[in-house]
Amino acid sequence: MGFCQGNVLEVFSSIQGEGLLVGCRQLFVRLGGCNLACRYCDTQSSRQRQISCNIETYPGSRHFHQVANPLAVDALAGYIQALCSVRHHSISFTGGEPLLQGDFLFALLKTLNNLPVPKYLETNGTLSTELHKIIDLIDIIGMDIKLPSVTGTEHWSEHHEFLKAARDKNIFVKIVVAEQTPQSELDRAVELIAHINRRIPLVLQPITPTHSGVGVPTPEQILAMQEAALKVLEDVRVIPQTHKILGQL
Repeated sequence: MGFCQGNVLEVFSSIQGEGLLVGCRQLFVRLGGCNLACRYCDTQSSRQRQISCNIETYPGSRHFHQVANPLAVDALAGYIQALCSVRHHSISFTGGEPLLQGDFLFALLKTLNNLPVPKYLETNGTLSTELHKIIDLIDIIGMDIKLPSVTGTEHWSEHHEFLKAARDKNIFVKIVVAEQTPQSELDRAVELIAHINRRIPLVLQPITPTHSGVGVPTPEQILAMQEAALKVLEDVRVIPQTHKILGQL
């Protein structure tokens, strides 16, 4: 396992700002590379693999030291275990898209298997084949459904296959919504979830204002979106990116 190498951007301790685990203390492991190019992406550096990785020296200190990429599994596992000196709700494997490095992630999760901290996967929900490799080693999945109106591309079939593969896990779905999000797109996403299990929680995340040219939905739009989704799904919540408000990483 130790000879497997991957591209890692940063490892740090902070507060989860999105989804159902908002407010929880997490250890974040951000992997490099992404198969999508969402217009609203707030971690654009994670789309590309990097020559070095930032490792926080102490949990929450915001002081980092750099190590060279690619990083061996055993070395990364050591950094993660050291930062677990502070109690964390879970370890978030995020990106970019972490499943682009499925073999590396599998080896890392196997190495961390005895670490008594839940493992949380943050994913764009398009790589179901890679999910199958690690699904038994992951405890929680936060899956995005990417709407064409805010990403510029369609991924309905990939999302359907991914959700089918993850249906028996502790999973929730997050959808970033914007001013220009048509109700027809949201309806299609809601039906996709309901087809698998209408009890899967859905988080509607109003887009955070950026320079992407994607508009923020009005309060009236958000209420209408939630109302429509609640006619089909049992649990629909509206949660913005709270870490942006709190000034967290």
